[in-house]
Amino acid sequence: MSITEILFFFLSALAVFSAIMVLVSRNPVHSVLWLIAVFFAISGHYILLNAQFLAIVNLIVYAGAIMVLFLFVIMLMNLNKETERNKHIWMKLAGAVSGGCFLMVLVSLVRQASDFQEKTALMGTGDIGLIKNLGKALFSDFVVPFEISSVLFLSAMVGAVVIGKKE
Repeated sequence: MSITEILFFFLSALAVFSAIMVLVSRNPVHSVLWLIAVFFAISGHYILLNAQFLAIVNLIVYAGAIMVLFLFVIMLMNLNKETERNKHIWMKLAGAVSGGCFLMVLVSLVRQASDFQEKTALMGTGDIGLIKNLGKALFSDFVVPFEISSVLFLSAMVGAVVIGKKE
C-alpha cells in the first residue's frame, strides 16, 4: 500500500467521521467546526488529485469566509434550549421517512454506476488542475472575459463604497 492510498483512506475516514459529527453534535458551533474539518479533508483530496487551485479555493472560500459567516450567524442567533420548540412526532416521522427515501435513491444510484468500476482517478499525475496551466488558459484564451469580470468587480466595489458612504 503506497503513501497516496494511505492518505486517501485517512482523508476519507476523516471526512466521513467529521460529516457524521456535524449531524450528531448538539452544539451548533461544534457542528460548524466539524464542517471546517470536512472542508480540510476535501481539500486534501483535491491535492491528491493534483488540483491545487481547487484545494486552495476550497480552503479560502468555504473553510475561511463562509464558515466564519456561519459562525457569526449562529452566535448572533443565540440558540438556547429554552427557545427551541418541541417538534411534533409527525415531523420526526416525516424526517425519518424522507431520509430513508433519500438513502434508497443513493443506494440505487451506486448500484447503477457499473460503468465506473474499471475507471481509476489520476492521482499525483497529469497537469489538468495545476495553477500554471489555469493561468496560461486565463491569460491567453480567456483574457477578454477575465478583464471584463475584473472591471465588473471593480465597479461593484465602488458601488458598495458609494452606497455605504454617509453624507
